[in-house]
Amino acid sequence: MPATTLLYRPVNQQELDLIAASNWRSFPPRLPEQPIFYPVLNEEYAVQISRDWNVPYYGVGYVVRFAVDNVYLAQFAVENVGDPMHNELWVPAERLAEFNQHIDGLIEVIAEFRRS
Repeated sequence: MPATTLLYRPVNQQELDLIAASNWRSFPPRLPEQPIFYPVLNEEYAVQISRDWNVPYYGVGYVVRFAVDNVYLAQFAVENVGDPMHNELWVPAERLAEFNQHIDGLIEVIAEFRRS
């Protein structure tokens, strides 16, 4: 079995429903105005996005966790977008189907946040 890295992604209800429709195996295609798919490298950052950005905007936010094989991930540079914990991988939207093929196992929900 290949070595894997755990990645995280904050998602809204619509994206979660599409993930569930894939039997928890893939992320849906990006919208035309979303040229990059960006999984994050740590749970704390994913929680921050979900709780602080998604909940005010959508009313609910989730954090999902998934594993991707390390050999495949090595081609993507880590991008820091702020604080030291704000590390993401930037996957071009046109490569998302290929990225999905390298997910090892299922995508799982590990946190849920709702408007009070």
